[in-house]
Amino acid sequence: MRGLVAGLFVAVATSRLILRLELNMTHYSKIFSFGTQDKHQVIDITRNVTEALRDSGVSEGQLTIFTPHATAAIAINENDNLHIGSDLLRALAKLVVEDDGWSHDCVNDNATAHIKGAIVGPSETVPVIDGGLCLGNWQNVFFCEFDGPRHERKVVVSIVS
Repeated sequence: MRGLVAGLFVAVATSRLILRLELNMTHYSKIFSFGTQDKHQVIDITRNVTEALRDSGVSEGQLTIFTPHATAAIAINENDNLHIGSDLLRALAKLVVEDDGWSHDCVNDNATAHIKGAIVGPSETVPVIDGGLCLGNWQNVFFCEFDGPRHERKVVVSIVS
């Protein structure tokens, strides 16, 4: 999905200064989906995000990774150690204890998943420079599942340049 905001002119006048800014913005979006296997799971989705960026043809801009699920999240973290995902899940389990009398559990018995999703957050934004994600050497993008397993989880990649 692509969009273009072309020829938008903004003029700001002060006592002696007139600023004219012309914006030519492009927008690209891609949605990918996958299933999860475990109740709590951290999945590296960097390859999917990089593929969306490559397909967009964008070389400079801002890329946002978003999940439209209240019981999941997106995180950027270290990729060099296989235990980082399990450590993140363990820390969140200590912070948000299962079956701790959460009022929301009376609805779907998944209050902890909603709380963890809110703490970690549904999105991350990464600068795009020279056609690549501006991540650190040891950083990757992760989908965090807090209420699985689920047949289908969606991730939206949105790029503005």
